Amino acid sequence: MSSTTSLRVTLGQHAQAGRKSVQQDFHGAMLPQGPLLASRGIALALADGISSSSVSQIASAAAVRCFLDDYYCTCEAWPVRRAAQRVLQAGNSWLHAQSQRSSARFDRDRGYVCTFSALILKGREGHLLHVGDARIYRLHPQSLEQLTQDHRVVLSSSESYLGRALGASATVDIDYCCWPLAVGEVYLLATDGAYEYLDAATIQETLAQHGDDLDGCAAALIATALERGSDDNLTVQLVRIDALPDAGPLPTGREGLALPPAALPRRSRLDGYTVVRTLQHSARSHLYLAVDEASGQQVVLKTPSVDLQADPAYLDRFLLEEWIARRIDSPYVVKAAAHDGPRTHLYVALEYVEGQTLAQWMIDHPQPDLNSVRQIIEQVAQGLQALHRKEMLHQDLRPENIMIDCHGTAKIIDLGATHVAGLTEGTDQAQPQALLGSLQYTAPEYFVGGMGSPRSELFSLAVITYQMLTGHLPYGLQVTQLRQPADLHRLRYIGLRTRRPDLPLWLDAVLRRALHPQAQQRQEVPSELVHDLRTPGLRYQQHRTTPLIERNPLLFWQTLSCLLAWAMLVLLALQATRA
Repeated sequence: MSSTTSLRVTLGQHAQAGRKSVQQDFHGAMLPQGPLLASRGIALALADGISSSSVSQIASAAAVRCFLDDYYCTCEAWPVRRAAQRVLQAGNSWLHAQSQRSSARFDRDRGYVCTFSALILKGREGHLLHVGDARIYRLHPQSLEQLTQDHRVVLSSSESYLGRALGASATVDIDYCCWPLAVGEVYLLATDGAYEYLDAATIQETLAQHGDDLDGCAAALIATALERGSDDNLTVQLVRIDALPDAGPLPTGREGLALPPAALPRRSRLDGYTVVRTLQHSARSHLYLAVDEASGQQVVLKTPSVDLQADPAYLDRFLLEEWIARRIDSPYVVKAAAHDGPRTHLYVALEYVEGQTLAQWMIDHPQPDLNSVRQIIEQVAQGLQALHRKEMLHQDLRPENIMIDCHGTAKIIDLGATHVAGLTEGTDQAQPQALLGSLQYTAPEYFVGGMGSPRSELFSLAVITYQMLTGHLPYGLQVTQLRQPADLHRLRYIGLRTRRPDLPLWLDAVLRRALHPQAQQRQEVPSELVHDLRTPGLRYQQHRTTPLIERNPLLFWQTLSCLLAWAMLVLLALQATRA
């Protein structure tokens, strides 16, 4: 039971595998305290895996855990609907991607698929999100009010199938509704193994018998369903509204947070932070070094650009960055700053990484040894893979967005351009992603209307590797001039050894592959590039003669010009002889 001065509830829940050997249901709840209770409320969630899949219990567990974790990481400026639906859309994309990588890619009934229902209580309102055939009820003295709609397609009295579920496809429609709460109301969440064998009278009688012991009530309801013949997994959650906050206007959306001042001078205070100094001003954002007054930790405060504060799309993407940082747990990706105080202004708070950018490191190390480069690239690759595991693409990997701290740890920063699968609201997910990163590090497919992928990030990582070793770009500015897919054939890779003849031939072969204009010709993931940089296989040991145009472009064109001139002289001599 939560003990707060505002919203207060009593919670009970219970689950059993029943007569099945595997429990494919999963449930959970979060009852936060303090500012998080006010900004995000109390959440209950349950999921039911499909019986035809041997991995659906993994899907249901992941769906509930990720929802409860990620929902409470969302920005306070997002209303409940936006925050919860974005979390579910990202979770759906992740589950679908797991199926596509498994043997279930041709049969969704064997994939990472589950139903999902969530009840969120915030302030004086209830919010429901639902997909599948689990149910949420509001209890009345003589009846059950079903608040959800079953997404089940009925073919006959004995045959039906699930028409909508998490993980079944790349996108998902999520039911949502909102209503005012009242003190004393009781809500029940249940999977079909339980609710099909329970009625209003049984539930009310069981509640009366157990009083405040809602855990015991949930267990008793499951026992009753089993006695009545349930042969499925069973899950029941009960929540009673004990107290509600005083009525008053509640902030919803971006308008709930004030825009910060155009500039934060030294020693100015903002939501428990004290500004130390300005780090950077750019056309897209302003960065400040600040100190958390409660913990003493140094943080980076990122505020939106004054020129773009009237652009809703820009502000939405700006607010997404902190949520992304909270979802990633890697020593090689910047983290969101931990702060328990309430937020009144719109900004992003991130950890402060003391050190230098990779761009500065390259200036200080114009011709580094291969091992030093490998150590940095391996860490950046691990950071990228942490993003990819969450179905995210950084999309702006460049030396300025990699920090090397005082311990030599490389960390990816600036997540403002990150693409999160499932979050491109109102657009076709199959459409190519926008060009958001620095052009000279962006993979060729972005320029010709293609889709970004982990191989696109691998290309950017290989460009940085090449630049660290040589101080130059592998294609110069050729990539930025691409417009059509046919243009990819005109790209000319400048051999690594033309600029660093001391480096081994196999290294040039590894980078040549990672920098191939066609994405499908590259290594598949960053870890494969890292492996090749450490342990090159036979394919890289079979040296080929580098074409003259790559080894020495100037000599190639001089030679070609001489040959053309000689050919013209021969033709003129032949014409003179015939005359």
